[in-house]
Amino acid sequence: MSVSSASLAASALATVHAAARKAAPSRTVSPQDDARIRRTARDFEAMALGEMLQPMFDTVDNSDAPFGGGNAEKQFRSMQVLELGKEVARGGGVGIAHQVYGRMKEMQEKASRSGNETGGKKP
Repeated sequence: MSVSSASLAASALATVHAAARKAAPSRTVSPQDDARIRRTARDFEAMALGEMLQPMFDTVDNSDAPFGGGNAEKQFRSMQVLELGKEVARGGGVGIAHQVYGRMKEMQEKASRSGNETGGKKP
C-alpha cells in the first residue's frame, strides 16, 4: 500500500469513526433499564415464536399414536409450544428480539431526552 492510499484509508476511517460517534445516541438508559428492555424484547420474541409455531402443532396430532400422550398431551400442548418458543428465543432466536430491543431502547432514550429538555415535565 502506498503512502497516499494509506493516508486516504486512514482519513476515511477517521471520518467513519467521527460520523459513528456523532450518530451514536447518548447513554440515557440506565443499566437496569437496559437489562429490562433486553429481557422484554426476548420475552416478546419467545411469545411471537410460540404463536407462529402453534399452527404447526395444531395440524399434527400424535396424542392418540402408540407412543402419544393421550388427553394429557392435548391438554398441555399449548404450554409445550410456548416453552419451545422460549427455548428458541433463549438460544438466539430469529432476530425479532434484536429489532424490538433497538426500537424500545431508542424510544426510551427519546423519552428521556424530551423529559430532560422540558425539565422533567411531559410536553
